[in-house]
Amino acid sequence: MARILLAEDEASVREFITRALTGVGHQVDAVIDGSDALMRLSETKANGGAYDLLLTDILMPVMDGISLSLSASRDAPDMLIMLMTGYSDQRERAYGLDAIIQDILLKPFTLDELVMRIDAVLATKK
Repeated sequence: MARILLAEDEASVREFITRALTGVGHQVDAVIDGSDALMRLSETKANGGAYDLLLTDILMPVMDGISLSLSASRDAPDMLIMLMTGYSDQRERAYGLDAIIQDILLKPFTLDELVMRIDAVLATKK
């Protein structure tokens, strides 16, 4: 299965996603914001590892998901990126990033929808 880096500032959402994705066999490393995600990406790369997918909320403190996606795509160009948001106006901000973002998941979502959309994005890499 895939190695996924999750950046989500809301603890309950972060825990739900982590449990859902580990429950279907994925390895999930969860962080609370974009800055932490960039540090985790850097540490992982320095240790010879890589993530298959970055799943990030758009609206987060310190560094938002848009800024994170732009930096992550530069530092790890083979990694897939999927955004999440509960705000339609935030979704509009991501439209110019079609070249680096594979999908945008609207909150709230069900466990089944999350797993199905993650699997669909991961299938594009094979």
